[in-house]
Amino acid sequence: MYRKKIEKTIIGILGDRNEAEDIGQETFIRFYKSIDKFRGESSVSTYITRIAINLSLDEIKRRKRKAMFIHNSNNELNNIPNTNNDNENIVNKELILQSIQNLHLRYRKVVVLRLIDGYSTKETAKILKLPAGTVLSRLSRAQEKVRKILTPYFDFRGQNE
Repeated sequence: MYRKKIEKTIIGILGDRNEAEDIGQETFIRFYKSIDKFRGESSVSTYITRIAINLSLDEIKRRKRKAMFIHNSNNELNNIPNTNNDNENIVNKELILQSIQNLHLRYRKVVVLRLIDGYSTKETAKILKLPAGTVLSRLSRAQEKVRKILTPYFDFRGQNE
């Protein structure tokens, strides 16, 4: 019932579909093992999403430790695909997802939950344990950062007027 939503959350944070499947399975295993700790103060969806976010954050920390040893920094927007094909919408979506991956994690979590997963501001605040105002300000800053990253590829003139 929650698989698709959790998968979208994990992919949004990690940016890797293969790892999302592993983290997704681990999310539901952790949920099952901790069901007796669930107090019902939030919805089941919120509880599972929180587990998925925590596991995704753990994966990001693991990646950073690994990257320190490997010195691999391929997470730039250098590998932007060529838009000279019929799949321009797919390319545009990929550009946007890549730009989200370049956001600091505090912004990325808000963008994924609000704009990709469709949680309300209140639900996002509850999942991330933040005030609603913080969610709104981070979302605004994230959108501005994504706009700056994408400016070379899209014409945003006139959209703020």
